[in-house]
Amino acid sequence: MPEIPSIDPDAIANLRELNPGDGGEFLREIVSIYVEDTPKRIVDLKASLASGDLKSFIRAAHTIKGSSSNVGAQVLKGIGERMEHLSRTEGLGAIAPLIADAEAEFAKVSVELKNLSA
Repeated sequence: MPEIPSIDPDAIANLRELNPGDGGEFLREIVSIYVEDTPKRIVDLKASLASGDLKSFIRAAHTIKGSSSNVGAQVLKGIGERMEHLSRTEGLGAIAPLIADAEAEFAKVSVELKNLSA
């Protein structure tokens, strides 16, 4: 099975097309918001896991899933989706490795997005 790229080039193209002629300013703004906000959501995941706050965990995972989808971060979207689903169906017991996966993938995604929006 072919590996899914971290960033979907079609999603980036679609974001560029939303505001053509702006020299990529809209894309840079969206990327900047995503790169600034996602680490906060990862902190939320860790805090809600530590405190056992299922509702907050699900909300943070859902936010990561949605915002990652918006910027074409396919792999991170999938991790967010798995975290949301597993936490809803099985609780927080086995979720910690997925948080580590999300952190590692975000590190890759943030570099790629910054390069694509430069």
